[in-house]
Amino acid sequence: MKSQGYLILIFILSFIAQPMASAAELVLSGSTTVQKRILEPAAGAIEAATGVKVTVRGTSSGKGFKEILGGKASASISSSPLKGLLEKNKLSDDGVYQEHVITRDVIVPIVHTSNPVSELSFEQLSDINTGKIKNWSEVGGPDQKIIVVTSSKGSATRSVFQKKVMKKAAYVKGVREVRSTRQEVDLVKKFKGGIGAISEGFIAMNPGKVKTIKTDEISRPLSIITKGAPAGDLQKVIDFLKTPEAQKHFK
Repeated sequence: MKSQGYLILIFILSFIAQPMASAAELVLSGSTTVQKRILEPAAGAIEAATGVKVTVRGTSSGKGFKEILGGKASASISSSPLKGLLEKNKLSDDGVYQEHVITRDVIVPIVHTSNPVSELSFEQLSDINTGKIKNWSEVGGPDQKIIVVTSSKGSATRSVFQKKVMKKAAYVKGVREVRSTRQEVDLVKKFKGGIGAISEGFIAMNPGKVKTIKTDEISRPLSIITKGAPAGDLQKVIDFLKTPEAQKHFK
């Protein structure tokens, strides 16, 4: 009987000692907007629903796509339309690269909370960002020098704003470039004459820090871009992100 008890005990201990099954890991790099607004907020829900742990490296949409082109990744995250990325890299839209849109995002101009200006046209925004308009008094604001803030050149937010609002014109000489949306918000908050343009979702994440300016809608897709059709864990994640259950976690 004792030997039988020992055998049972050994069996139980060996079962307990077995490592728990861990989630598969999927590493995606690219847009910090997709990172902060979709993948990080929904990370727990993704793992619970699919068994896949998503790890994100926030670089930029352009750099994420470069990893696919260089064979370092089979997918990237993007807040820039695939068409624009293909054009920038002089590639044809022949179906090799696929855009899996998760949701759409709106870019909004931001200013200091004390700025009384509440609405600007695309033409006015373009003239401000290119330097034709240099003082807020020219658009109904105070006698205050305008300080233009924008994200780095690889940023999809900057690319979309520059294309849709500025018609691809160059930014004003001396524009203050930042590496993250948080830095852009902080600079516009610091300078009374500041103006920037960020994803609308970041306003809710930084309540009271800056003021938004009304203008025509500036929208863009937030997506996962793949080379060829997705499969396996990547397909599971894409399918889940398109569900109402996942989207209630988005910021």
